[in-house]
Amino acid sequence: MDKIRPSYRKASWSGECFIQENGQIKLVWYKRLSGWGFCEIYNGDGKLLAVLDHLGEAMVRDQEIPMRLESETYSMSREEGRSVVSFDVKSMVVQKLLDGTSFAPWMHYPFTAPVFEGTVTVTLEDGSPEVLFSMRLKARENVYLRYLRAPWIKVGCDSFGADKTDAIFPGIDWATGREWSSGNDWFRYPWSEKYAPYINKVSIPCMVVSHDGDAIGLSWDPDRWAARWFNYKEHVPQPVFAAPNFIDRDDNSLIGLMLPSAEGAKDENQIYAEPPMEVHLDEQFRIDANIIICKGNSADLIASYVKRKGLPAVAGMESAGTYEEILKKIAFHFNSNLWDDEKGFGYPQKNAYSFGVPHCLRRFVKEFPDDPSAAGLRSKIAVCDGKSRSGGGAGKARDIEAEIASLTARTRDVIKDQKEDGTFRFEPDGRHYAKDDFTVARIFAEPMGADGDTALDMNTLPAISLLGVAARLRELGAPEEAVSEAADAALRALDACMDLIRPEGGDFWETPLHAANLFAAGHAAIAFELAHRFTGERKYREKAVYWIRTLLPFTHLWEPRDKKMIYNTKPCFCSSDWYFANWVRDHVQWEVLAVFNQSAGAGIDWSRVDTEIDWLRYQQGITLAAARWMIDHKKENWMPHNIPDTYADYSEGAFDGCFPDTHNSVTGNYGGMFISPSAIADNLFTILDLMKNK
Repeated sequence: MDKIRPSYRKASWSGECFIQENGQIKLVWYKRLSGWGFCEIYNGDGKLLAVLDHLGEAMVRDQEIPMRLESETYSMSREEGRSVVSFDVKSMVVQKLLDGTSFAPWMHYPFTAPVFEGTVTVTLEDGSPEVLFSMRLKARENVYLRYLRAPWIKVGCDSFGADKTDAIFPGIDWATGREWSSGNDWFRYPWSEKYAPYINKVSIPCMVVSHDGDAIGLSWDPDRWAARWFNYKEHVPQPVFAAPNFIDRDDNSLIGLMLPSAEGAKDENQIYAEPPMEVHLDEQFRIDANIIICKGNSADLIASYVKRKGLPAVAGMESAGTYEEILKKIAFHFNSNLWDDEKGFGYPQKNAYSFGVPHCLRRFVKEFPDDPSAAGLRSKIAVCDGKSRSGGGAGKARDIEAEIASLTARTRDVIKDQKEDGTFRFEPDGRHYAKDDFTVARIFAEPMGADGDTALDMNTLPAISLLGVAARLRELGAPEEAVSEAADAALRALDACMDLIRPEGGDFWETPLHAANLFAAGHAAIAFELAHRFTGERKYREKAVYWIRTLLPFTHLWEPRDKKMIYNTKPCFCSSDWYFANWVRDHVQWEVLAVFNQSAGAGIDWSRVDTEIDWLRYQQGITLAAARWMIDHKKENWMPHNIPDTYADYSEGAFDGCFPDTHNSVTGNYGGMFISPSAIADNLFTILDLMKNK
């Protein structure tokens, strides 16, 4: 033990230490001059990943010096394949340390005994990549608490510092390289401030930082009270995330928990609570958290967390009857308020009508012929079909020849925009001009993406198109050079993206090009799986699995007791046009539905591609979430924003059965554009098919 010395430079050391390890993780515990303890966290390879700064720390209103929780002794025992270290902790009595010093004549604090007492236990199971940190405290004074911190983990402290591969705070932030979390890269103040957010905004309770092939995370139960007194407000653990650690102004990154917790958006990001939290004599505090390590980057650790914990179930998830009930509800609305005799299927917002028949309706009338809506839908489908043009055939051989020529021309139209390095580039004033959002934003703020820049989605979308062309050309028996022209261009685009780790570029029409984005994640997964299917090369399958798993940080895998948001998804971790929509606050469901509908259209069953995560359950979850969003005007939980005239039609039930663009995680209300429920129905039919084949 004499050879062991702490790497941590910001703590005194008494010369005493001990080790707790299991082959996966090594914890080296040190005793300060004032007591145990701080801890250095190593992986099985001996790499110093982080420092646990203390066993806990409290700051009260009437003393500006924080009080660490420390212990004079410790005990370590073996219990059924695990080691358990226990510390009897007391908060430091600052006044005792000042007595007899030169400070005594002019300083005196009111606390002459510990304000908090309790135990901290740290459990390490054999062979596990997780450490369980458990704190149980009682207050010994009536005080006003500015903060109680535990655990407080400084990643990279006195090792690799603030350097990182990436850092993920699910639902909140995804920073890579030298980017700052809570930075203004994708937001403007105050939305950029999200280092201690209201818990409803967090999609998965697991914060992660990675460096050079190793990741360390902190997980907890976000809905389990950590402090409660009488009939007062419950406090849950408040996550704190800063990469780099601008909270402590240190050369490291921070993942930690604290009290009190934010009650809503109005008191987020209060590292020193104002007003402080009332604490009463004998009030109990409990904080349980898991420190997790794994090989890989932050996305890999999030996936590892989900694999161990499993995806949450949702009521009705296993019931075909529930799915059929939703399908019948959707059919009812298409047969009533979502039909106009003069305009076809649709709704009045932006005159969104068409005589095109949603695919789900043709299948519905076939599979539910006796449903009360079926006869009316058959009649409406006949009207639509009667308005469609029917062309005469020119002979099968000639049709094939014409299709080959058309597909070849399509290939060349796509690859004319491909650069020598295989990438496709952003053209905000050219082929990517869909809305004037980025034009306006670059005038009043800054460009959301530079002309000529590239990002993941810029490359995977043309790759999907080209791989589809190549597969169809091969099916038609086209010359191999035509097939190769399309396939080679697609593979060059994907090869240029092999080293990327964050999904970027989706929603480019209104959000910063390089912000973390769900749509980009889904498109990349599909593109790389199609490349694997076309080539058989394992590298493309591995990337497909990686990218489909990057959907997870955008997905709510827990929900607070007062808001239904399980399996709601964030579209991106950024704002629209720098100012006009906060996508860390708001959910969007249509994008994730589109990803799985596109996957089904390409014949991709993600549960077969990635067998370690239950993607059927995931698809069930996101689809049932969208069904929960379906509009019923009698609930009055939706309001428009940029189309206020829509409200009159809404109040008359014109949009019933549709689902809205956004859900606010703080208020629980819905808003935005309306979206056809066909997106939900198509996913439901896919789920029913997958359940039959499972």
